[in-house]
Amino acid sequence: MYDILFKNATIVCCDETMRVLKNECLGVKDGTIAYIGENPVDTASRIIDATGKVLMPGFVNAHTHIPMTLMRGLSDDTDLQDWLFNHIFPTEDRLDGEIVKAGTALAVAEMLACGTTSFSDSYFFSQEIAEVVASSGMKANIARSVTNFDKEIEFDSFYGTKEAVELYRNWHRAGDGRILVDAAIHAEYTTSESLWRTLGAFSVENGLVMQIHLSETEHEHNECIRKYGKTPARVFYDAGVLDGKTIAAHAVHVTDEDLDIFREKGVSVAHNPYSNLKLASGVARVPAMLSRGINVALGTDGVASNNSTDLFEEIKLAACLHKGVNLDPCAVNAAAVLCMATYGGAVAQGREHECGTVEVGKNADLILLDFDKPHLMPCHNVVSNLVYSARGSDVCMTMVRGKVLYENGAFLTLDWERVKHTFEEIGMKRLFA
Repeated sequence: MYDILFKNATIVCCDETMRVLKNECLGVKDGTIAYIGENPVDTASRIIDATGKVLMPGFVNAHTHIPMTLMRGLSDDTDLQDWLFNHIFPTEDRLDGEIVKAGTALAVAEMLACGTTSFSDSYFFSQEIAEVVASSGMKANIARSVTNFDKEIEFDSFYGTKEAVELYRNWHRAGDGRILVDAAIHAEYTTSESLWRTLGAFSVENGLVMQIHLSETEHEHNECIRKYGKTPARVFYDAGVLDGKTIAAHAVHVTDEDLDIFREKGVSVAHNPYSNLKLASGVARVPAMLSRGINVALGTDGVASNNSTDLFEEIKLAACLHKGVNLDPCAVNAAAVLCMATYGGAVAQGREHECGTVEVGKNADLILLDFDKPHLMPCHNVVSNLVYSARGSDVCMTMVRGKVLYENGAFLTLDWERVKHTFEEIGMKRLFA
């Protein structure tokens, strides 16, 4: 017997051939996809008539800083250096664990309601973030983002690396593997070579994904060349940071040599088009990355530089942006972008064998969208409608490992009224008192 059986669904598999199955059934059992076909033999504890709905893999947000929901709209219409050093860093200096938990809970609710089932986060107070994720039922790759401005550090005694190691020991593979711990070097311009080598070695030795910001702005990129005679990608390459699985966030101002490094090392790029445009950082060379076989995923970045965690916004923008910049309507097609938001994100997280596509045996990390909406009619092409017309508000169900976390406006693992109250009373009042 299946736990849940979807009937009459349009299933977008997001696999290599981007199969779209019409009027099919999908059975979920023990947290996995157990059946896809027309006539299931087994019965189910719950049957969902998915007529007029689309069933697909949940989204993976490959780069974000989710507690920054607290800073939504705090500093808009400024460049990255002013935004970061004059507005964000001073606010972050006032954070504490309870404030971070309040911001995280709000972000988790927002993501679930828009169809995100897993995310990659680099921030601090990471154990508090992990606590919220654990109780929510979501998946996440969580990293303690480390900065240092001293040339030399003692890895075992420096507070940032100590917290990173503690996070790894306490939370890696927690929640039956829903939570994975990554390593994170904030960026070249906020760290030293000592950190690159020691934290890079720690991530490789323990098989962890490394999250880094890389060549986000032209200023960052050129200053690195001025200081070291190398690009940020080459600096990290030479220091061994890229020797393990790596997510390079932004990668806007990368060279052809940098892209060759990414291809050689299997680096995934987390493309954040909305944030990059809002902060006037530029446009990443995504068509060039894809043509080289580099895995590209999508991220929202923090809400302070995006104002939303709705990946549908990133999907549509990514599909359209590169057409306009390259004057080529075929530069990045709808299927490619949808795969970035699903399978591409799973690859970046090291979860490609468990999620990212709709296949028998994979985790039932699924979302259901209601296509009975004026802005989704007519539907000549399901994939095109998902990319160019759908919105986060069209998601009517989000499940992770077969457990329904959000359905028809209701959060089933979060107390929404408490989330709102805590956000206002602890998050906002304490942070901005």
